Amino acid sequence: MHPRLADDLADLPALLEAARERAVTFLDGVAERPVIPAWQPPPEVPLPESGAGLREALAEFGADWEPGLSGSAGPRYLGFVTGGATPAALAGDWLTATADQNSNTSLDGTGQVLERRTVAWLRELFGLSDAHAGTFVSGATMSNTVGLAVAREWLGERRGVSPARSGVAALGPVRVLSGAAHASVTKGLSVLGLGHDALVAVGTLPGREAVDLAALERELAAHDGPCVVVANAGTVNTVDFDDLTAIAALRDRYGFWLHVDAAFGAFAALSPASAHLVAGLDLADSICVDLHKWLNVPYDSAVQFTRRPDLQAEVFRSAAAYLGPLGAQPDLVHLTPENSHRLRALAAWFTLRAYGREGYREIVERCVTGARALGRAVEAAPELRLLAPVRLNVVCFTLAGEPTEQSLRALADAVSTEAFLTPTVYDGVPALRAAFSNWRTGEADVARIAAALEAGARKVTAQEA
Repeated sequence: MHPRLADDLADLPALLEAARERAVTFLDGVAERPVIPAWQPPPEVPLPESGAGLREALAEFGADWEPGLSGSAGPRYLGFVTGGATPAALAGDWLTATADQNSNTSLDGTGQVLERRTVAWLRELFGLSDAHAGTFVSGATMSNTVGLAVAREWLGERRGVSPARSGVAALGPVRVLSGAAHASVTKGLSVLGLGHDALVAVGTLPGREAVDLAALERELAAHDGPCVVVANAGTVNTVDFDDLTAIAALRDRYGFWLHVDAAFGAFAALSPASAHLVAGLDLADSICVDLHKWLNVPYDSAVQFTRRPDLQAEVFRSAAAYLGPLGAQPDLVHLTPENSHRLRALAAWFTLRAYGREGYREIVERCVTGARALGRAVEAAPELRLLAPVRLNVVCFTLAGEPTEQSLRALADAVSTEAFLTPTVYDGVPALRAAFSNWRTGEADVARIAAALEAGARKVTAQEA
């Protein structure tokens, strides 16, 4: 064994304690550290010929790299839709790395069993029936891509071909209909060989991001043959929800595959006040849910559900003797693009076991309360303008007057040490969006964010006057 490895192995308990102390110090200060710190990267150095050992690497990380890390695990990081890691999820993730399992096969099956049990808990959490099978993947993009891959195979089944065997050209033209598809959908279509141009934008309701059902039916009636409909259970800009029950009724008449992008909107099911928004979710043929958002498990983690795991196995089966047979219940290696599959389920299992449905209902409801409070603060600020109702956990707003991308960037920069918000464009208007999904965020954080936004908006408005 290399001497540095041997030394680190001999000193491992003390080294892990040093790493633990660094982690605890970081987390203890995450609520007060600048959300986006000012930082300059260290000079580039060549790959060391002789390593320095773990203790020296820890010290160098602490001096050079840790100061530049954002407060993305903290309560005022409202960009994208970013959760943190609950204490139980963090412990689960540490143990995931410790055990270092590749949980894809029944030949070494403990991890696979744990994943299936955790998926069953997630089905319960979101109110899904056991008609849906599920697997863990790396994030919403991969979850949407897997769902669309199963949909692609279903289209082939309707047309008497298998794209997985014969290639996507065997399908002929494909239409994917959606009112406000997320960017990950177009990325998935590109990866799957269906192409960006397969996506047909269907009209939305006036002042909404929800699909216009009449427009959707017209599009369905205008063309023969099966297609895919991507419905939204929580759009990125305004958390708008398509009428899933009504879309499923259209499916009964027109025979399409219904994929629902519920990356974070699925969590509306946890609160009695918002559960109606996801009525009909169980009727979908495939569903995307991102877990490193509102479940607050570490990156990267998501789950995808489908009613047709048989078609999923047709797409992703791995024909290698050492991986074992496909079987009546396919091993996970036959269900996702990855042959190597980190035991992501362990962090989710830990946090669900630790906090249960009630704990997650409280997180969801607290985040919704915070978003609504910030929405009221935006409405009360003369220099700011709310662009859409706060339907769940996202506040979409802009500067009053004639906002530009530059002025919104200036506002985001002005508040960046207190809060991180990401830019968007809503109905042609440059805007910012604040997404509440972190388990730590509370009333005091909302007050700080609101004060920073009001001061920043006054500063930007005065500079432009």
